[in-house]
Amino acid sequence: VQLQASGGGLVQAGGSLRVSCAASRSIFGRYAWGWYRQAPGKQREMVAYITTAGGTNYADSVKGRFTISRADAKNTVYLQMNSLKPEDIGVYYCNTYQPTFGWGRGTQVTVSS
Repeated sequence: VQLQASGGGLVQAGGSLRVSCAASRSIFGRYAWGWYRQAPGKQREMVAYITTAGGTNYADSVKGRFTISRADAKNTVYLQMNSLKPEDIGVYYCNTYQPTFGWGRGTQVTVSS
């Protein structure tokens, strides 16, 4: 299974982006999915996850600003990011809640202050 994140870019502080992650096979519905972020010089961390039933959970640093959603029919998970801050800078990846698959290339999010 290959995971391909997309939708990142450069945005001003306070702006919004929506990133997407698609899987190469119809396996999405079997798993809880997470969005992970790796900031420069830091370890990768989970910022949000969504269960198979649609329940969600967020890291404190993004709570109230980010929204994770899933579209199993499209094998895709999304992360809507609002009120972006410079500390949100990083490469964003998706993977299962307990990472199962290769990380893929991720998508870069850059926030200018």
